[in-house]
Amino acid sequence: MPAEIPIDELYNKTVTGQADAYYLAGLELPLLLKLSKRIRKHKKESGAGELKIAVLGSYSIQHFTLMLDAFLMGAGINASIYEGEYNGIRMDVLDDDSPFYRFDPKITILLTDHRDIQKIPSPLDDRETVDSLIKESADDVRSLWERIRNKLPGCHIIQTNTVIPPERPLGNLEGGLYGSRSEFIRGINRDLILQHPEGVSLLDMDYIASYFGKKLWFDESSYFLSKTGFCMDALPRVCGEITRLVSAARGRVYKCLVVDLDNTIWDGVVGDDGFDGINLDPNDAVGEAYRHFQKYLLELKNRGVILAVCSKNDEDTAKEPFLKNQDMILRLDDIACFTANWDDKATNIKRIASLLNIGTDSMVFADDNPAEREIVRRYLPEVLVIDLPEDPSYYARAVDESSAFSWVEVTGEDLERTGTYVKNAERQELMESFADYDEYLRALEMKGKTGEPDGMQMKRFAQLINKSNQFNLRTQRYSEEELESMKKDSDVRLIYAALSDKFSDYGIISCVILKKKGDSCFIDTWLMSCRVLKRGVEYLVFDAVYETAKEWGCGRIVGEYLPTKKNGMVKDFYPGLGFERKSDGSFELLTKDYSRRDHYIG
Repeated sequence: MPAEIPIDELYNKTVTGQADAYYLAGLELPLLLKLSKRIRKHKKESGAGELKIAVLGSYSIQHFTLMLDAFLMGAGINASIYEGEYNGIRMDVLDDDSPFYRFDPKITILLTDHRDIQKIPSPLDDRETVDSLIKESADDVRSLWERIRNKLPGCHIIQTNTVIPPERPLGNLEGGLYGSRSEFIRGINRDLILQHPEGVSLLDMDYIASYFGKKLWFDESSYFLSKTGFCMDALPRVCGEITRLVSAARGRVYKCLVVDLDNTIWDGVVGDDGFDGINLDPNDAVGEAYRHFQKYLLELKNRGVILAVCSKNDEDTAKEPFLKNQDMILRLDDIACFTANWDDKATNIKRIASLLNIGTDSMVFADDNPAEREIVRRYLPEVLVIDLPEDPSYYARAVDESSAFSWVEVTGEDLERTGTYVKNAERQELMESFADYDEYLRALEMKGKTGEPDGMQMKRFAQLINKSNQFNLRTQRYSEEELESMKKDSDVRLIYAALSDKFSDYGIISCVILKKKGDSCFIDTWLMSCRVLKRGVEYLVFDAVYETAKEWGCGRIVGEYLPTKKNGMVKDFYPGLGFERKSDGSFELLTKDYSRRDHYIG
């Protein structure tokens, strides 16, 4: 990644949304500040951004908001930012008529500080006293969240935890006494982790400060002079981390890591050295370095990241180490999509995206070869390309520092994702064994059900609402709180569909929100996971829509298609169900004209 780049080129990449946080964070601070000022000027001339973000801080935040604007723009997010006053969190949050509430943000970022803590325990206080003070401090933060969420339903909150300051009044005892300031702050951070509601994301600012180095992070001279919360050099890392969380909150996440094989996950070239000649020796420093990277990749897979292989190799040769080398950490069933041939990497990454049914903009690519990385950057600029260093000891760190897989939450479905894609390959094999597609659908032995989401189902329902892009007719985003509120409205109906087959249980794969408007049943939201396309699930779901319309006494079912960059696949969906296109662009089906469609879902 170049440390220097012509400002005009950098500006153009940023305003067109092609300057990922990883890319920007690798640039020199003076260049970033110059870019940030130019982006701010551009936004003043072009008008307010579409996404309203409020930033409230316990310290001076002007430089932070300036740079955050550029990072968001580089990620394709045109934001309008409300900048709170110095130490003005309570002033904005507790005043019902504050400019903050009038701004009506969709995302609020709270940058708090260790100086906010009002009561510190005595070093010799008993555990009960310390725990009580921890809860009091954590409850104080949670009360701010509650206030914001009550006044601004659906507003997503990003809260930084408290950075433990470097000074240790008790010396080494700071880590040995439960009532020390350091342990007390750790307790507050832990309490917030254990009890934070849906719609609140915690940013581990203490980790960022520790990784950066607290001796550099805390700049007391700048704080006393201008109330700067942390050193300027740390701004790119913080802005990058928050940009990732904002993107994830809006449904844009990286979810697939594509890796090369030779000299990337093992030392050597398998085609030349053989499966037993590559170096993964745990007793050799180089072999151990590659094993360390494989262990990290396995940890990513176990938390829900899709692993894919993209290698210039003969497929059988490339697979041999996974099958025969006992020093391999990764195995074939850890890989959701294995592509080994002699095509260029950009073409193969597009092929992998198609096979996995995901967008290339949700993919990350890691390869030891700079030429291969440059080809992917040039022809697939939406793919995040990781610059692996020459020393394989630092491969895991390079991927980790990109913060590519910073999600707002992890669900059970995420943890089972790789297994789902492996099962998809088995389904593909089954499909190829049938000449007739209908026979294949029958052979899947699908079972489905529809109903109203409740309990833990609401979390999955909300997750799908906020991340599904392709099969999504109106792409409306709602928080879990908003969805819970809708459930209480007798003129609104939330419907989920779940599916299983002989290979696996998908859980909830389709979400519908219906609204009764006079004699019409309006389909406010209809989305479906692309994992189950062409299975007839839409007919199962529409049966539930039709039954609700009948229950409400509606003579018409009305749908709407709002085009986005990603949902072109459903532009003709309603006509395919028998809806008539109206002059205002909507689609209408009279309930008396509906006839059920056959499907193979029991």
